[in-house]
Amino acid sequence: MATIKDAAGRAVVLQPGDGPSYWQPMPANGFSEIKLTPENTGYGALSSGFQTIAAGGHIRAHSHDEQIEMLVFFRGRGRVVVDGESHPCEPGTTFFLGPHVRHQIINDSDADLVMLWMISPPGLEDFFATIGRPRSPGSPAPAPFARPDDVTKVEHRMGFRDIGD
Repeated sequence: MATIKDAAGRAVVLQPGDGPSYWQPMPANGFSEIKLTPENTGYGALSSGFQTIAAGGHIRAHSHDEQIEMLVFFRGRGRVVVDGESHPCEPGTTFFLGPHVRHQIINDSDADLVMLWMISPPGLEDFFATIGRPRSPGSPAPAPFARPDDVTKVEHRMGFRDIGD
């Protein structure tokens, strides 16, 4: 188990474009950028990154078995449905989502919706890599593509539950 001592004396600075990035399949479209992981921080209790949800896209409803998640929106507008209740989000809107809290992120605008995500314990970065396609910063978006055929198995293996569109 990671402890705060694992992070003592460590600093990681990443600039825009640093770290792996993955195009995401339908229905989210957009892309994720992985920033902090146990591999680059030496701290095994947290990972973080950014996710851009394309106009009209959404992240399917789901919950996490044993992870807490924090979301901070900083570009665009949309809404997050938490346990059936819809909450508008705009730059500065912040969510804390404990284990077993069902949530869906919806970009019902005509512009990208961008958020910072932090999750503990880590693992979301592996999910993005598994279902996505490698992305180079600045490259044009590919045509929308389907989730892998085994996405439900992948989601369950990675602790996602209550999954729906």
